[in-house]
Amino acid sequence: MSVTLEQAAEALNGKLDAGEFTASAKFQIEGLGAIMLDGSGARVADEEADVTMSADADTFQSILEGELNPTAAFMSGKLTIDGDMGTAMQLASALA
Repeated sequence: MSVTLEQAAEALNGKLDAGEFTASAKFQIEGLGAIMLDGSGARVADEEADVTMSADADTFQSILEGELNPTAAFMSGKLTIDGDMGTAMQLASALA
């Protein structure tokens, strides 16, 4: 398990208020693995989700640090979304 993924999951847990995000989402980070987010928080895992967002490590890090807006990343093709777009938007607002 990647230390980078563990640190990212911790950072996401710090941004998410308990119970604020009730769906399931997966961040698929190229070359590193996946982080799952759901009502119980963020964890390093690769499971089925309502929506899967894929990006390279640099893009994911920029989104996590607040330097890159997820919508802008999606519109520029740096972030791909597969699944429920409404869930992706709910997650973006929960992380803001």
